[in-house]
Amino acid sequence: MSFSMAGGGARGPEINVTPLIDVLLTLIIVFMVVVSMDKEQGETAQIPQPDQKQTQNIPQPSTVVIQVVWTKEDQPPTVKINQDEVKWKDLEMRLAEIHLKRPEKVVFVRGDADVDFQYVAEVIDVAHHAGVQRVGLLTMDRAVAGE
Repeated sequence: MSFSMAGGGARGPEINVTPLIDVLLTLIIVFMVVVSMDKEQGETAQIPQPDQKQTQNIPQPSTVVIQVVWTKEDQPPTVKINQDEVKWKDLEMRLAEIHLKRPEKVVFVRGDADVDFQYVAEVIDVAHHAGVQRVGLLTMDRAVAGE
């Protein structure tokens, strides 16, 4: 009977993992193919589309400029929206109508040099009541594209 103390004895059992990795990769490929073939289940939504006849007929300028034009002494100035004259009482309704379908609620206000600032401030207040979020002031020497 001989004993070996150098550790050269019989080795224990070892698992060969190469075939297990092959099985794992095959299963991953099979699952990927099965998932890609499965159609997604869900509700179909019908989104209403705008009427093409109405949207094509109404060209809208890209910017809205409100002009406060001096007329005479002791009379309120006239108001114009993109060169169209508007009455003071119809200003809020007209601005609300213009900005109803616009994503950007921006307006520019230009006042003549002779107009009191109270009228310009009143136009800004009416614009805010009509739903305009941002109001810009223009000087007389500046022109806006599309004007």
